[in-house]
Amino acid sequence: MAIKTIKTGGVTGLEPLRGSGRWYWGSDYTAGDLYEAEELFRMGHPIRRNRLVFVHGPTGRVVEPLQAAEGQYFGRPVYEGGRLVILLADFPAGELRLLGCDEESAILAEIVRLPLTAVPDCYNLMPSRSPLMLTRQAGGRFQIVWPTRSDFSIGPTESFCLREGDDLYFSRWLEDPDYREEIVVRRFDTGQIVKQFPGTLDMMPGGQDWMLL
Repeated sequence: MAIKTIKTGGVTGLEPLRGSGRWYWGSDYTAGDLYEAEELFRMGHPIRRNRLVFVHGPTGRVVEPLQAAEGQYFGRPVYEGGRLVILLADFPAGELRLLGCDEESAILAEIVRLPLTAVPDCYNLMPSRSPLMLTRQAGGRFQIVWPTRSDFSIGPTESFCLREGDDLYFSRWLEDPDYREEIVVRRFDTGQIVKQFPGTLDMMPGGQDWMLL
C-alpha cells in the first residue's frame, strides 16, 4: 500500500475530532494548551498564536479554516451538525468566539461571541455536543457557559461525556478497593443525579456514542 503524504505545514500530531468518524484535528501548541496561553497573557507575556488544522479521512483533505491573529489562541474543537466547531480566545479583545466551518464548503461562520469574563478562566473550556454547548469543568464543578448557563458540583473523578435531551452523561471511576467505572446521568440544569450504573461510554470510529454495560 502506498504511503499517503499529507501536507499540514508542520502540524504533525493529529487526534480524532470528537463527534465525527471522518475528521482529525491538530494544533502546534506554541504556548501550550488554551489555559496555559491564557496564564502567559495574564502574566504579561506575548502570546505566539497557534494553528489549527483539520484532516479528512480517508481522503487526506486538509482544512485550515482560520489563521489566528497575534494574541488569539485556539482551543479544542468538536464536530456537530456537519460543522467543524472552533473555539477561539481573543485575549487582547477579551472575547471568546465559537465558529462553525461547514465540512463540505469550508465556509466559516460565527456562532456566538462571548466576553472572556463569562468564565473564571479557560481551564478545560471546550465546545461539547449535542446540542452544541460551551462547557467548562474545573475544581469539582461542571459549568455550561452557553447557550444556557448551569453550574453544579460533580464528583472528583467524574468527566463529562455528552448531553442527550435534558440529561448530561458523565463517566466516573472508583477504587473501593477494586477499580471500576460507572455512568452518572445528571439533569442539565440542576446537576441532580437521575441515575447511575456500572458501565462506560465510548465514541466509536463512526462518530456514534456507545454505552457499554
